[in-house]
Amino acid sequence: MLKRTSLLALGFLGASTVNAATLYATHYSTKSIYTLSLTKSSSGSYELTQTSALETCGTYPSWITLDSETRTLYCSDEYGWTNENESVNGSLTALSADKQGVLTEVAVTGNAPGSGVHNVIYEGKNGKKYLAAAHYSGSAVSTYSLPLTPNAPALQVFEFTLPGPGANPERQEAPHPHQAFLDPKGDFVLVPDLGADLVRIFQINKANGKLNTCPPLKYTPGGGPRHGVFGSVSGNREVLYIVGELNGEVEAFSVTYPKRGCLSFKQIDAEIPYPEALPEGASLAEIALDGKNVYVSVRLDAAFDGDDSLARLTRSRDGKIEFEEITSSHGVLPRTFAINKAGDLVAFGNQLSSNVAIVERDPETGALGEIVADLQVGVPGEPNTLEGLSSIIWDE
Repeated sequence: MLKRTSLLALGFLGASTVNAATLYATHYSTKSIYTLSLTKSSSGSYELTQTSALETCGTYPSWITLDSETRTLYCSDEYGWTNENESVNGSLTALSADKQGVLTEVAVTGNAPGSGVHNVIYEGKNGKKYLAAAHYSGSAVSTYSLPLTPNAPALQVFEFTLPGPGANPERQEAPHPHQAFLDPKGDFVLVPDLGADLVRIFQINKANGKLNTCPPLKYTPGGGPRHGVFGSVSGNREVLYIVGELNGEVEAFSVTYPKRGCLSFKQIDAEIPYPEALPEGASLAEIALDGKNVYVSVRLDAAFDGDDSLARLTRSRDGKIEFEEITSSHGVLPRTFAINKAGDLVAFGNQLSSNVAIVERDPETGALGEIVADLQVGVPGEPNTLEGLSSIIWDE
């Protein structure tokens, strides 16, 4: 059953043919986006190869989002900052992707706040699209009207400050928005702010694409919320799961949708996604959800002969979570990972080892299986630098 699902997911049209799935990876050090091709032969063996590369997306390409309808990639550049002395912009780049995954740069704007680390596409009326971006060292959230045009100004820029350092002064000296993602209805943009211990909430004005500020979700002091994901539970209720980079916990919040106005939240659980306490120097990064399973990447735990981990947790009917197991990320510092739509493969983007590893996944149980393909992309990175592989996504 797993092999049959894999064939469908990757577009294999017949047992005797070899067809490919496409992935894209960004790389800090080489300032490039790579197109990768994953093939599976009639004998069942996989091969992952690099088919093209384009130097683009500014100084530090950090995150890409694909609009599959328009075949457009949007890439945020992590260059730039805001501090008490000055502010330096970053950039946002739009690229067209043909059916083979070959990229062409179509628009760049240098008007984005500094240090774009994540972005998400959202919709207004009549299918009009917009993009929201989180800016880590820029301490900001910006929005843009799509399609992006050269040197386009931001539609909005929200800049944030702190009255003083947070509970972790070294990492929380300023606001640090780390992700922008949507609620399941597409009505709100949520932004975990690692520096401010907040999940910032914005309601989308569908008429003009602008964001209206809502009261934030107050996170555990010193927790450092990094990324989040929604998951539905019994009774068609939603639960928000947030991974804390600084306290090493996954926290779960029940979500209330009012008839009008902003979302509200209530914490229902918190769990360390590890067999015991996280090893010294290890931290959490990406989070994803598929069915009853929640996955969290664990960086620098070196639990598998020097390679790092992916933690799997299971969800109960009320949304609470329980640790199940860790498996290998097959590389060092899994900054990102992505599950394909069929749910039978996981792609790991390991930053420091700068490799993309493809691992089989059982769609029914959620358990990860064997590594089936592995590829070095660009050059390896060094700890505590903007070097190495920065993101990985499927073209689906």
